[in-house]
Amino acid sequence: MAATADGTEEHTAASGTGGGPPRGQGPVARAVSFLGELLITAGVVLGLFVVYSLWWTNVVADRHADRQADKVRDHWANSATGPGALDTKDGIGFLHVPAMRNGAVLVEKGTSTDVLDEGVAGYYTDPAKAALPMTGKKGNFTLAAHRDGHGAKFHNIDKVHEGDPVVFETKDKWYVYKVYSILPETSKYNVDVLAQVPEESGKTKPGHYITLTTCTPVYTSRYRYIVWAELVRTEKVDAERTPPAELG
Repeated sequence: MAATADGTEEHTAASGTGGGPPRGQGPVARAVSFLGELLITAGVVLGLFVVYSLWWTNVVADRHADRQADKVRDHWANSATGPGALDTKDGIGFLHVPAMRNGAVLVEKGTSTDVLDEGVAGYYTDPAKAALPMTGKKGNFTLAAHRDGHGAKFHNIDKVHEGDPVVFETKDKWYVYKVYSILPETSKYNVDVLAQVPEESGKTKPGHYITLTTCTPVYTSRYRYIVWAELVRTEKVDAERTPPAELG
């Protein structure tokens, strides 16, 4: 009891029945509280994983790709390799797709996750071998890159439209392509899109084609998104490496 201002006594409120100690939570309440804490923890962990997957892997991959790109350009500048010679050291060239707004994308050999996770595009060696434009032979120059995470070089592939330019830069030449067909969704097992004559794009005769492939929908790998383009001209690289008008 506590004394009031007039000296009388009054009972203070007490938790529990009869002023005894507070009762503990029941088993159901404890289980709900524990489950709530688990869900909060899981949410934090999931949030951190999303940040890692969609942001930090991009940072790491972009840093690696930039270092590799510098090595390729330094190699070009200091190499005595003559025009037209095929040199795949560290990378074969740079892909420019203005509609994707991601600058110059280094292209390396292979499409395994070990290659693509480095923030680059890779040319296919399996199940269909890409026809490299530097050889001068007709065929399909097939490429892949991540759409999300690890540099996400093809994230904006859905911004590419028919008629848009796609440019491939090598040591000695610019290869200028024009997009003529797009397949927004197809099975990831559809290897026909990589054919040397990509009939699924509407072509029936050999030519100089380039094909861009990536996962779709965004943040999944359920299907594949395909962009086809055809070579319209080549330009020799000048001393200043002046880009073609399509990249101006």
